[in-house]
Amino acid sequence: MAPRREARPNLNAGRSSRRSNKGWLENYVEWRQLVAFLTDPKKLSLTVKLFVVLEIVLNAVIIQTVPYTEIDWKAYMQEVEGFLNGTSDYSKLRGDTGPLVYPAGFVYIFSSLYYITSHGVNVRIAQYVFAVLYVITLMLVFRIYARTKKVPPYVLILMCCTSYRIHSIFVLRLFNDPVAMVLLYASINSFLDNRWYLGSVLYSLAVSIKMNILLFAPALLVTYLCALGTFKTLIHLSICALIQLILGLPFLLENPIAYIKGAFNLGRVFEFRWTVNWRFLPEEVFVHPYFHVFLLLLHMLTLLYCAPIWISYMKSYVKLKHVGKELKPQLRKKEKVDMSTVSQLFVYPLFVANFIGVMFSRSLHYQFYIWYYHTLPYIAWCTDYKTIFKLTILGVIELCWNTYPSTVFSSAALHLCHIILLYGILKNRSNNAKEK
Repeated sequence: MAPRREARPNLNAGRSSRRSNKGWLENYVEWRQLVAFLTDPKKLSLTVKLFVVLEIVLNAVIIQTVPYTEIDWKAYMQEVEGFLNGTSDYSKLRGDTGPLVYPAGFVYIFSSLYYITSHGVNVRIAQYVFAVLYVITLMLVFRIYARTKKVPPYVLILMCCTSYRIHSIFVLRLFNDPVAMVLLYASINSFLDNRWYLGSVLYSLAVSIKMNILLFAPALLVTYLCALGTFKTLIHLSICALIQLILGLPFLLENPIAYIKGAFNLGRVFEFRWTVNWRFLPEEVFVHPYFHVFLLLLHMLTLLYCAPIWISYMKSYVKLKHVGKELKPQLRKKEKVDMSTVSQLFVYPLFVANFIGVMFSRSLHYQFYIWYYHTLPYIAWCTDYKTIFKLTILGVIELCWNTYPSTVFSSAALHLCHIILLYGILKNRSNNAKEK
């Protein structure tokens, strides 16, 4: 009888099993990395690089394929043409849409564009200039979000992918609002870098383009007082005022009343047909002075209600920045202090103050969406709502701004979303106060 052979171990099966496990592990690690790329705020710097490149391509495609729509560009060119022809009387500077209603910084910026675009005729060049502004704005905004580490990257990806109206405002409409906002975000970045004088200069330049930048002013004043003290606050306020004076000097010397009344007209009445946020009101209520006073009162009361927590945040910001500065020399070269929470303390009051101002505006036109669009994800993530609810609110706001012309429903829905976000912010404020 032949001897029975012993079974040899199947070494290939073991190797195959190990390869399978290794492949599964690699896939798992890659999946984890992808999830982290989309959800971890600390990975935002990688997201920024990718989407800046994509936005450059996207803006070029939009400019080449989507027709430009004339709204205010010709009027802008007509207004600055009068100045370039020697007219310094603001009451005589006007275009097809009416008299010039923006401060002096607007005149100088768009005078430059007047020459760059062959007296305003070559609109395509202007579109590419505004495309560059869009990319710079995005980089500045992303830098703020990267510093604060508050919002997950996928939310900012959605912000880029769903911003039809914002792309339109920049490269298809050529409004002056984006110019003001890019300077505003540059100033916030400067403040975060402790470059206070540069921040004040950039902020004042932003105001000189359009006055909506003043909506950030209440929180900025709190920031100055808490971080710099009374004396330095007066210095920075003087810098801001001096810049306005220097820019406006040619017009102030010619006709000071016309310049102040035209450039800083707080009593301006907007046309009802363009309103995005008050369509559900009768027109006689919309234009009534008492309604404007009522909105101003609500605006002031809400700011006063928020002021104590802003002061608390800014005092904490100053203390933690000082602690970080003290610790830095003691750390090794490769070690860093995570200052994301500190940056949140600074950014929160500024973004919330602006949001409150937008919420109680006498009228919002379609181009005004840029005033708070890039801050909305941050505002939403300052609430305790569930993620799906936050995204729903942001989506509804986007739909409201993309409804043209505005309707009773779209205006009411926009206010409802604003109220929900404000409630979430104030609720968090109350919780923070109780904890302290």
